Amino acid sequence: MKNVRELALEALLNIEKKQAYSNLLINNYLDSGKLSKKDAGLFTEMVYGTIQRSMTLDYYLTPYLEKQKKLQDWVRVLLRLTLYQMVYLDKVPERAAIFEAVEIAKKQGHKGVASVVNGVLRSIQRQGLPNLEELENDLDRISIATSHPRWLVEKWIEQYGVENTERMCEMNLVPPSQTVRVNTAKATVEEVISMLRTQGFDVDKGDLAEDSIVSNKGNLAFSNAYKNGYITIQDESSMLVARTLGVTEGDTVFDSCAAPGGKSTHIAELLKGTGTVFSTDLHEHKIRLIKEQATRLNLPNIKVQTLDSRKAQEVFEIEQFDRVLVDAPCSGFGVIRRKPDLKFTKTMEDVKQLASVQLSILEQVAPLVKKGGTLVYSTCTIDKEENTEVVKAFLENNPDYKIDFNIKDLLPASLETYIKDGMLQLLPHYFGTDGFFIVRLKRQVL
Repeated sequence: MKNVRELALEALLNIEKKQAYSNLLINNYLDSGKLSKKDAGLFTEMVYGTIQRSMTLDYYLTPYLEKQKKLQDWVRVLLRLTLYQMVYLDKVPERAAIFEAVEIAKKQGHKGVASVVNGVLRSIQRQGLPNLEELENDLDRISIATSHPRWLVEKWIEQYGVENTERMCEMNLVPPSQTVRVNTAKATVEEVISMLRTQGFDVDKGDLAEDSIVSNKGNLAFSNAYKNGYITIQDESSMLVARTLGVTEGDTVFDSCAAPGGKSTHIAELLKGTGTVFSTDLHEHKIRLIKEQATRLNLPNIKVQTLDSRKAQEVFEIEQFDRVLVDAPCSGFGVIRRKPDLKFTKTMEDVKQLASVQLSILEQVAPLVKKGGTLVYSTCTIDKEENTEVVKAFLENNPDYKIDFNIKDLLPASLETYIKDGMLQLLPHYFGTDGFFIVRLKRQVL
């Protein structure tokens, strides 16, 4: 049976070679029964951490590999994984990390490979790491020190400046806290905090969203409150989206890109059992996730179906909805802390293609909003090309829509500083949340 480091190496190779999603793959390993409860945390830390820091680790390794002939991929990843433990994990003794690496090299390769692995790691132990401060160019320094592709750092510096970009990239290396949204249709935030503390969880009220709770210790997905539909796991920035819709009881709402259902269920909770939320998504297997959440939370006012929202006019009537949400498919650059491989798998061309899809979705669902109704556009990215530029293009093509500057009245006062021209852009380092973009548009009565 493979030990925790062998499993971590296997997972990293799957992510690198097969382009497997890190968060999904890690969950599969944790659910497989191959890891003890004691090893699960170390496994998760090693896999996520090695991906997050991969460019920095490669920079550190490069001078020690110059004399080596072409290394097999698994050997390079093993060195990366081991160096991550040596540099970033205080609780793992260096000698233990090196010993394990050499043993894995013997098992998967031969004595020659094991000798190379041992030699490289011992040399680093003796001679130390290259100095990142020797990188005089801001772009190179931020890119390598925070392990973000150079093109992405350059793009963000153009959009947000050096200081914001550096702080954002550094925040992307910090593991996120687990936050949950209280189902206020069933209980108050205070009641659920009491419920969780009674069960032994260390929790506090969230800082940003009014119905949020943050876990200081313990996975709330294993709580009775979760099982019985009192809470939903969701980032605080994501919780702001449904609030921005400003629903009133009895509304008919369309959530056009709804999976996995966090915002649909929040909208349904805010409707307090009235009205209807039509939740659609392109993929059948994701539709099942929405149904499962609606059932767990006991929200019968959600109607679910598989649909490409660019064909929404074939299914729904013009001016059918009081409010429409387009939480669009995006690059996900606001959730890199949760999905570190995103920064390496997405390209500049992907961003351009996604912006085209986002605009297309907005164009198709816009006629479904009643005159005087509300259309909210949101993404979990921080890229202006997918956010402000998409909104600008949409408004140029749809003069019957205007930005609703009253968005500030539906959001916490602490966010007012970050609302520019009626559009909210949260960067990860502002509040330690996911990066998110939200704009509220009103259809005019002409």
